[in-house]
Amino acid sequence: MTFPTTKIRTAMQGFRPTLVTPKEKTRQASVAIILRQSDQQPSEFSDILFIQRAERTGDPWSGHMAFPGGHREDHDADLRAAAMRETHEEIGLSLDDAEYLGALDHQRAQPRGRTLDMLIAPHVFITTRTPEFQPNHEVADVVWAPLPVLAGNSLHDTETLPMAGRPTVFNGYRLSGGHFVWGLTYRILKSFFTTIDGGWQPPVEID
Repeated sequence: MTFPTTKIRTAMQGFRPTLVTPKEKTRQASVAIILRQSDQQPSEFSDILFIQRAERTGDPWSGHMAFPGGHREDHDADLRAAAMRETHEEIGLSLDDAEYLGALDHQRAQPRGRTLDMLIAPHVFITTRTPEFQPNHEVADVVWAPLPVLAGNSLHDTETLPMAGRPTVFNGYRLSGGHFVWGLTYRILKSFFTTIDGGWQPPVEID
């Protein structure tokens, strides 16, 4: 499966995301989906960026694979600005000169099965450079993953994790180094594939 840059740009330009209207106490967060163009085939996207969050007591996403991002601060102009700021703070990557493609559907946070009054806004960017990352204390690892291979579902896998004290099987994608993309990030990734390719078929999942 390939992803011509023109196809993704066209799909994002014509897409109108479903947005959550925040209430007074709704927590707002955003993440950056960062695509990297291939040096060998500039007309194709080759990679998508993930981070592994550091282990932190009390953090419901401690140790998880994620897209860079975090909570919107009062000084952020909007959720897109929050995603850009958080990306720079977390891994030292500036998106100021990156191409912005648009937003995806808002997601609701459901850590460990609990639905929170919290929205997550994914924003899509293109970068043509591969910087030396400078992860801060919130990030344990930075990983580029092959976009066409992910979309082809050959990396689909399952992992048994504790949920409410009981072992539970989760679906996701297994990246290099054993990293497992599941939960919220897995949902966002599937939303992205559906947005850029109306004919994309999700993996066969285990209930």
